[in-house]
Amino acid sequence: MGPNGPVEAPRARVAVAAEARAEEAGPPSWFARCESAFSIAVLAVLTAVPLVDLVGREAFGRSLSGGTTAVQYLTLWITFLGAALAARSERLLALATVSLLPPSAQALAKVVVAFVAVAIVGAFALASVELIGVDYKYGATAVWGIPVWCVSLAMPVALAAIAARTIAQASPRTWPRVPVAFALAIVALAVLVPEASRPQFVWPVGIVILAATALGLPIFAALAGAALILGWADGTPLSSVPGEAFRLSTSPLLPAIPLFTLGGYILSAGGSSRRLLRLINALFGWMPGGLAIVVVLLLAFFTPLTGASGVTIVAMGGLLLPMLIRAGYPERTSMGLITVAGSIGIFLPPSLPVILYAFYANVPLEQLFVAGAVPGLLLVAAVAGWGAMRGVAGGARRTAFAWQEVGAALWEARFEVAMPVVLIGAMLAGFATLVETAALMVVYTLAVECFAFRDLDVRRDLPRVAIQSATLVGGFMIILGVAMALTNWLTLGQVPSRVLAWVQSVIESRFVLLLALNAFLIAVGALMDIYSAIIVIVPLLVPLIAAYGLDPVHVGVVFLANMQLGYLMPPMGENLFLAAYRFDATLQAVYRAVLPYVAIMLAVVLLITFWPAISIGVLGAAGLRAPGP
Repeated sequence: MGPNGPVEAPRARVAVAAEARAEEAGPPSWFARCESAFSIAVLAVLTAVPLVDLVGREAFGRSLSGGTTAVQYLTLWITFLGAALAARSERLLALATVSLLPPSAQALAKVVVAFVAVAIVGAFALASVELIGVDYKYGATAVWGIPVWCVSLAMPVALAAIAARTIAQASPRTWPRVPVAFALAIVALAVLVPEASRPQFVWPVGIVILAATALGLPIFAALAGAALILGWADGTPLSSVPGEAFRLSTSPLLPAIPLFTLGGYILSAGGSSRRLLRLINALFGWMPGGLAIVVVLLLAFFTPLTGASGVTIVAMGGLLLPMLIRAGYPERTSMGLITVAGSIGIFLPPSLPVILYAFYANVPLEQLFVAGAVPGLLLVAAVAGWGAMRGVAGGARRTAFAWQEVGAALWEARFEVAMPVVLIGAMLAGFATLVETAALMVVYTLAVECFAFRDLDVRRDLPRVAIQSATLVGGFMIILGVAMALTNWLTLGQVPSRVLAWVQSVIESRFVLLLALNAFLIAVGALMDIYSAIIVIVPLLVPLIAAYGLDPVHVGVVFLANMQLGYLMPPMGENLFLAAYRFDATLQAVYRAVLPYVAIMLAVVLLITFWPAISIGVLGAAGLRAPGP
């Protein structure tokens, strides 16, 4: 079950309470209603324009004039609108380590972090106003006669809302919010610092940002703060930070991300998970440990559709854990299985991390998907196998195999089974581009959930699902924008070449390099979300790949495999905190539950790393040529 049922109820209550607190002292409720309505409208137009483009090209031989450009600018809007929605419900991505502190210390930490966040977001908003001034001065047109500065206006408006909500959420009491609001004065004072004196502030401010990040500063604010302080110190115009966010959000590839995410949310909110669960159980439930295999396959299927592994853990964990326990699986094994299974499936289409990595590493997308197929299946098989073995050892019950049930379940899930074939076929046949395929997925899932099965009501349920999707999209896509600004500064500062020179001075062997790369990427995955890691880390990897003669597609598979392992790595892997929240368990209990699976996944990741044929060997069989040696 998805957000319609009891699985999502605790999360929904938390989100509603958070929004109520934010609206009490933040922007008024009319602002929130307009914000929600506008976000839904942007998603609707974002879906419609590629479809109009597709129909016009196929039926009339001409595309919609300016359609592609309009979609890119709409992506910028949904990025910042979604970030404001994420701030409204306190779901901006951040480390959850503050939960390890005692309650009294947590309250103080929240005020301190809010102070730092407001200062950074305020500086970011002022920088975006500066960018709008530049756009207004030059009078450039975006699309359909709309000036570029009007498009950019989404940035300061959304950032102002985020700042106001951060102040409101700093404390349930009024007086701690006052010093948080004064953080904006720091931004004004920073302008008065002479340029020659600015470099001496970099390290102190950097340490403050790092400490605040460890205590729960939103990741986007941490990256924006780093980019802003580095640019401020060396005299770079601060408008370059929102400028890079603008440039990234209007890239031709990124509109596929919010559309795929919306389609995945529609599926998970409707009855698709129930239908697929029935089908997979009919096919595999008879096997020893069959229910464990069913759970892993179901979660691995939904993770790439929703765009975030944590979503599947939270949305389906409450349904699947009682099922496993009732079937005779040990509670610890069951909790670990769901936590880990909700983190795999990263290589399956239409995985957003794969799309993003291919774009920024400049590797062919189809090659990366094909190369990741076998490693992805190995990870799924390893996790399912261990869960099944534990189930057999505990005497878990199985379901009898019946062809009649298989047929009935297959017929009921016919639309879900056909969906990958239809969408991937449309893209590979050249009928639709990646963005158009994503829009087709939205329409397909709407037709299935709202009209074929009527699991969702268009007026009652769809707006809620759209807001949930926009919240997730904004939460991680704003990270991409500010990460791009930081990456740009690193590139101009020749940091990648310096890293390459240092690595070459201490490491000569490819084997040692790959081993060190595994350790580094697991640590990154435990500390940073996969989307910002791609933006920040990939530019550092590209020269290493070339210098050591590594295959870029193989390194891409290694990168993604390690990142999903990092999400599960104690003590700070993101999905460990989500599982502790979802199952109402202590972090120590979650650590013990996932450790056997983490050890198995680590063995598979090392196998993938040091046996490249597992990934790039498939390219030859598929008729694709892997680049590199």
